[in-house]
Amino acid sequence: MFLLELGVLVSVAYWGFTLSPNWAVKLLAGLGGPALFVAAWTLFGAGGGANATFPLTGLARAALEIIWFGGGAVALYAAGQAVPAAVFAALFIVNAVLRIFWNEV
Repeated sequence: MFLLELGVLVSVAYWGFTLSPNWAVKLLAGLGGPALFVAAWTLFGAGGGANATFPLTGLARAALEIIWFGGGAVALYAAGQAVPAAVFAALFIVNAVLRIFWNEV
């Protein structure tokens, strides 16, 4: 799951750096987007919730993960990378199913 978390940050950064030909916008979105995602994950999801400032459980945790990892897939899609976006979304779904199957949720 940690590699998927890193994938979200890379995806959002990639989206940001492809957003505009203007370098100021590229820097703001390419660095600011991942920073916002890191802040959200730190507050609500870090360490499976154990290291989070405001840990979420149950449906709230599931919603966070769907929004977080879905955000990575949407960022790739918005950057024009439809196939990598679909692969990323599929990897998240497989990971989620395996975590449920292995009682790691």
